[in-house]
Amino acid sequence: MKNIVIIGDSGHAKVIVDIVDAHPDMRVYAKLDDKYDSQFIEDGIIKAPISNIESLFNQDATLKVILGIGMNAIREKIIMTYDLSSEVFVSLIHPSAVVSPSARLGVGTVVMPNVTINADSLIGDHVILNTGCVVEHDCVVGNFVHISPLAVITGGVHVGEGSHIGAGASVIPGVQIGKWSTVGAGATVITTIGDRETAVGNPARVIKREG
Repeated sequence: MKNIVIIGDSGHAKVIVDIVDAHPDMRVYAKLDDKYDSQFIEDGIIKAPISNIESLFNQDATLKVILGIGMNAIREKIIMTYDLSSEVFVSLIHPSAVVSPSARLGVGTVVMPNVTINADSLIGDHVILNTGCVVEHDCVVGNFVHISPLAVITGGVHVGEGSHIGAGASVIPGVQIGKWSTVGAGATVITTIGDRETAVGNPARVIKREG
């Protein structure tokens, strides 16, 4: 039995719990969130501040960790703040997801119900592939990316680190999305989006640039 520690205890973490519960060889051991001031047990699950992660590992070095936080920048901040080996992170794949044998997933990535990941796609670390999204063949998805429900990235698309593809958006083949950019819900991306840009509409156009 794998004991899973979820960092975060809000809306996104609820979906993580459902995925853990769908695996008979896993159980939720603890939920860590800085809304908690101290450690306590509720319904058999430890709840505590995130800083308690070290003491939990001192008690049980076999624990596995997943980030249950939807915001990309906060997931990155937690990884930068806490010195955790990549080996402690588990990737979670819902049983209904379809993942090609030739696809590769990084550590700490979450694949939600009815997701499709097709041949030779490369998914980075701590990525969220949300409900029903499609990652077509030969895509590259960077670390800390969030692809929202029912979004589709078609063949050969590259999505840079930390970017967010909104719900129901689509990206045509071969297009590149830069780092820490946002594609709005329902947008259709037909040209390259640079770093730290926000694009919306059909076809998508850039409405905001940072930095």
